[in-house]
Amino acid sequence: MRKVTCTAPVNIAVIKYWGKRNEELILPINSSLSVTLHQDQLKTTTSIAASREFTEDRIWLNGKEDDINHPRLQSCLREIRRLARKRRNSGSEDGISRILNDKVHICSINNFPTAAGLASSAAGYACLVYSLAKLYGVEGELSEIARQGSGSACRSMYGGFVQWLMGEREDGKDSLAQQVEVETHWPELRILILVASAEKKHVGSTAGMQTSVETSPLLKFRAASVVSGRMAEMIESIRKKDFESFGQLTMKDSNQFHATCLDTFPPIFYLNQVSQQIISLVHRYNTHYGQTKVAYSFDAGPNAVIFMLEPTVNEFVEVVKRSFPPASNGDLFIKGLPVSPAPLSQELTSAIEGDMCPGGVRYVIVTRPGPGPVQSQDPSLDLLGADGLPKPST
Repeated sequence: MRKVTCTAPVNIAVIKYWGKRNEELILPINSSLSVTLHQDQLKTTTSIAASREFTEDRIWLNGKEDDINHPRLQSCLREIRRLARKRRNSGSEDGISRILNDKVHICSINNFPTAAGLASSAAGYACLVYSLAKLYGVEGELSEIARQGSGSACRSMYGGFVQWLMGEREDGKDSLAQQVEVETHWPELRILILVASAEKKHVGSTAGMQTSVETSPLLKFRAASVVSGRMAEMIESIRKKDFESFGQLTMKDSNQFHATCLDTFPPIFYLNQVSQQIISLVHRYNTHYGQTKVAYSFDAGPNAVIFMLEPTVNEFVEVVKRSFPPASNGDLFIKGLPVSPAPLSQELTSAIEGDMCPGGVRYVIVTRPGPGPVQSQDPSLDLLGADGLPKPST
């Protein structure tokens, strides 16, 4: 048996991808740009084993066996195996040839809510493609393959700040991810994820995008007239580490994305009442300071991603706890990077006053930009046992 275990990160788009011009190849109608989150806090772990003893390809996701014949999954499997055979035919020999005809077992888990608008498919497919590439000895550009599993997965193939170029070719060969800056470029940047709901969303991203492309005039205007300018501005703000510009662009683009969801017919509601309260809280906080100290972004789900610089973290976490008092999980409310208590001035307390929503935010994950996929060298992290089946704990 040949076996590999890898991990891959979540990414959060600050210039959003929404809408495909080619469903099969997952070619977007506009370019996008994201921040890769650190795997110490959010990651997918995938183990893949190949053996002649296996009678069929199989996959287990978060403890349950899933359908290995999903078209997108098959597309990734097929493409990596094709490249592995091409490599073998070119004369490369390192034991890979022996497993090319073997069946594979795949086991994958997330350490964060799945299908709740936290880019689980991006991390999942990036991890699948990266793990398959390591298993079969495939090197080189992998973001095109990851894109065929889940569009945003191509951005999770790199760490730091990543753009996904929409490309122009019909075969998608130029629709690739590129790293704009490495994860250490902006060391003060912090990201808070406010989990307002861990439930599976009612309208999946794939179905939502398709309906938006078919019915939303605003989406077409956004792709044709807005995104390219914002991409250039966002890259400049990241390179200059200009948080004022970065934050404003991030919030405006999130708002416009959700406006296109409302412009879709019938409309799609990814934000809930808690999401709206978080948006209001962020604007009250920034207004108090007269500058953009925190910025929100929402993907296709109700959970808020809040960007800020490190000195703001302690105070803003206190603001969140005051507005959304923890229901019952106490010390478990804050996860990830350490946070220290911070006093709130009377002026700030008055500025953020609003309707309190106890339990509205279930917990907060504190993280920062992080690296792309990595192969694990720790056998204890393997999800598959010596028999090629998931270990009991997975």
